[in-house]
Amino acid sequence: MQRRHFTTAGVAAVILLRAPGATAADVSNADAASGIRAALERGATAAVGLLGRQDGFLGNPKVKIQLPGYLKDAARLAKVTGQQKRIDELVTAMNRAAEAAVPEAKALLIAAVKSIGVSDARRIVSGGENSVTKFFASKTRKPLAERFLPIVTRETEKVDLAARYNALVGRAAGVGLLKSKDASIERYVTGKALDGLYLMIGEEEKKIRRDPVGTGSALLAKVFGK
Repeated sequence: MQRRHFTTAGVAAVILLRAPGATAADVSNADAASGIRAALERGATAAVGLLGRQDGFLGNPKVKIQLPGYLKDAARLAKVTGQQKRIDELVTAMNRAAEAAVPEAKALLIAAVKSIGVSDARRIVSGGENSVTKFFASKTRKPLAERFLPIVTRETEKVDLAARYNALVGRAAGVGLLKSKDASIERYVTGKALDGLYLMIGEEEKKIRRDPVGTGSALLAKVFGK
């Protein structure tokens, strides 16, 4: 029964992606939504799983949170003056805070999937390689920022990160060398955590589009298969 459901659900969407000149209007409401929901949920779950663990950020050069702008020069100076260890501790603490916050995203991302509308489904099916990522960012970035911030704040307080960061950035922000949003360690890390999350969702989306059969889902193979 489940296999029959998969077979029916993706037929119109795969015709859309295969047929030259086809438009989003060629996909029925139910078929488009079913296929896209499967892709969205799979990509979101995978991204959260990759980032919301130890070294999810710190060990991944694509999303590792570095010191902002002006502080990179300060970090180089610190290294010369024998304070590299303090800079390393600061960077590690920022990334640990992001790793602690990301699991909070899963429930909200899945809720966004479940509430997907017909217009969203059609736009994603006919969109480019990052259409899934754009959907999530538009629906979840603001509420996720609100959820991430207290978690990031709690984690940074554990290691007195805010005080150390503020000591470094206070002078830079005061003379206009640092953006005001970056002068708050909590908001800076929250923003970078969200950037990393959407980047990894985009990476998962590309994998699904390149090799939908490899996902093991008959529905995704039909929707995104060549």
